[in-house]
Amino acid sequence: MNHKIIVVEDEKDIQILIKETMEQQGYKVLTADDGEQASILMDDLAAIDLIILDLMLPKIDGLTVLKKIRSLSSIPVLILSAKDGEYEKILGLEFGADDYLTKPFSLLELQARVKALLRRNNEYQTQGKTEETEKIITVGELTIEPDNFLVKKNNLIVNLTSKEFQILNLFVSNPKKVYTKVQLYQEIWNDEFIHDENVMNVHIRRLRKKIEDAPSNPIYIKTVWGIGYKLGVEPQECSK
Repeated sequence: MNHKIIVVEDEKDIQILIKETMEQQGYKVLTADDGEQASILMDDLAAIDLIILDLMLPKIDGLTVLKKIRSLSSIPVLILSAKDGEYEKILGLEFGADDYLTKPFSLLELQARVKALLRRNNEYQTQGKTEETEKIITVGELTIEPDNFLVKKNNLIVNLTSKEFQILNLFVSNPKKVYTKVQLYQEIWNDEFIHDENVMNVHIRRLRKKIEDAPSNPIYIKTVWGIGYKLGVEPQECSK
């Protein structure tokens, strides 16, 4: 399968370099020079597998583009930015990015991040399709359908990004296990490389905002102080 990627980057030299690098890896690549062009490409997000998005864009800024993406789709988004401050990085993750690279970056690292995001997203999109019955897991007020990449709370759909779903599904699949941040990163990103801890902190915080009644006093994703996180409610499994 030839994955299709959108590269949104206003610096032409960088855009061309990323495009050529991704095409050498066998990906189909579309490019946008600014946020306005990117928004036009968003009209067919169902045909896109991943977006590489710069934050500092002309016409429409990258965070606004990211908000539009997240209102339409949960496809993986990798942020590229010359802004290396903690605020910009956390803001990008808070708005729904799955990963973050700061310029200047290694092309090898970019390739590895893209492969990891596509691989994990593809695994969750395709898992269970050959099974005759669909598994349903109930955790408190949450209903999780791993085969359909779907989460509901009190019968209302919860819009999770691919990373948020993967984190929740990992906890539900291993309800007794306590995960450190390092273990979570290795499981979800399928990579030995470890970012700073803020990446995982932000993903957990965003997930809690969506599934918890009181995110500051969570019942589903519990903090085990000094160690990491674990599922706080025993899941029940059935099929349909």
